[in-house]
Amino acid sequence: MPSLVLDGQSLTLAQIDGFLQGKTDVSVAPDALARVRACAAFCEHLAESDEPHYGINTGFGRFARTRIPPEDARALQLNLVRSHATGMGDPLDDELVRLMMVLRANSLVIGNSGVSEAVVALLVGMVNAGVVPVVPCYGSVGASGDLSPLAHISLALIGEGDVHHRGRTLPAREALRTAGLEPVVLRPKEGLALINGTQLMAASAARDVLRTRRLLKTAMAAAALTIEAYQATDRVFDARLHAVKRHPGQRRVAAGFRKLVAGSEVVASHKDCDRVQDPYSFRCAPQVLGAVTDTLAWVDAWTEREINSVTDNPIVFPQDGDVLSGGNFHGEHMALALDALAIAAAEIASLAERRVDRLMDGDGERVPRCLIPDPGLNSGFMIAQYLAAALVSENKVHAHPAAVDTIPTSMGFEDHNSMGSIGALKLARVLANVGRVISIELLCGAQALDFHAPRAPGRGTSAAHATVRESVAFIERDESLTPHLAALEKRVVSGEILARVEKAVGDLLPAMEDESS
Repeated sequence: MPSLVLDGQSLTLAQIDGFLQGKTDVSVAPDALARVRACAAFCEHLAESDEPHYGINTGFGRFARTRIPPEDARALQLNLVRSHATGMGDPLDDELVRLMMVLRANSLVIGNSGVSEAVVALLVGMVNAGVVPVVPCYGSVGASGDLSPLAHISLALIGEGDVHHRGRTLPAREALRTAGLEPVVLRPKEGLALINGTQLMAASAARDVLRTRRLLKTAMAAAALTIEAYQATDRVFDARLHAVKRHPGQRRVAAGFRKLVAGSEVVASHKDCDRVQDPYSFRCAPQVLGAVTDTLAWVDAWTEREINSVTDNPIVFPQDGDVLSGGNFHGEHMALALDALAIAAAEIASLAERRVDRLMDGDGERVPRCLIPDPGLNSGFMIAQYLAAALVSENKVHAHPAAVDTIPTSMGFEDHNSMGSIGALKLARVLANVGRVISIELLCGAQALDFHAPRAPGRGTSAAHATVRESVAFIERDESLTPHLAALEKRVVSGEILARVEKAVGDLLPAMEDESS
């Protein structure tokens, strides 16, 4: 298995995608370990100094002016981890926690945090061995880092708290022993370095920008099914229209739609019809989804910068013999990115629901109302649109930005917090609903398209339709749609439907040569 080599400088979302798919283990670049050793040695020296250095020989937060004698330096770090491991709620999923550990290790090996090589080695060893700390989802306010979640991870490194390992929940010390790993004894600065970071926010942004991109492209395939079935014009995808709007995402989406419907006999059958314009949810799909695409691009860029950044406090510069206190732990970049991603993703579902609603009217010729033979006796797909409406409505609540709120902490000393962790949690709910709404449009679009047989759909829509039909046959009379939607949701979330479509027509959103324009 190839290794994901952490050097603190060059980690990409493409590499993270490979890690999340289980295609790599994790290691650390030798030159990065050399930087770690140099910084750790310098921090040991600082702990003995008569000068105050925050979190090394002082207390934390409001206790920053309390001096800690050298003999208590290690107890200071241990107490910090134990006290800050105070969270509530359901555990974060193991995939996210493992990614948080990888990102924390990547930040630490930049060599400005003061941890020992042993701490980095244990983080990486736990990731590779599948020893995953149990981390409650609530507790972070997104400044001073994701303190509580990272403290729960840090507990496991010292052999305390619970972990998941090989399908079981175990005490950390027992799981470490089973995996052939030893807990660490925290040295000066190490507890603070472990918990002062933005890795819950950054890991969520990294994973969810990848998820959103897959959902966006799958939504394009679902939309294309509906566009063909509704007999909407494909002239709205003409490259000339989008060249004069200048937004690269819009041009990429329009090009993707052209691939999806290329060769469609359904589209060709109504070339000379008298319909001049279609509803916005059809006609403006490239513009709306193009804006989503461009949002993804800047969230991608911000996230890659964050995952290769030093995000703790204070920051140690051993080459200069200096220690600087600052605010790199503040999660505002990730908080704004997560909020924007939730809003953009909610728009994917909002647009899809409108097209589903339009399908329910049929076309008065080939496609019956509610997409079912003998409508009236049968209600058909009517409630599928209700379900989509409910999911879209819920997304509107979760799309409210978390970053516009702040509640002071640490007795008012930490008086502005990003609340990015709240943004991360609600984004996950939005994306789950987006996947469900896409599944609804796929089900309805495939059903509607069948009424146009024997005319063949486009190359991309044919692949999407065939994949839907592997899970759900054409529906002749009323039945519960719940099991069908559940089956499609799995194939949407796994990326299977997208993979089949892109195998047929290629990448739906390739970068364009003149994208900077």
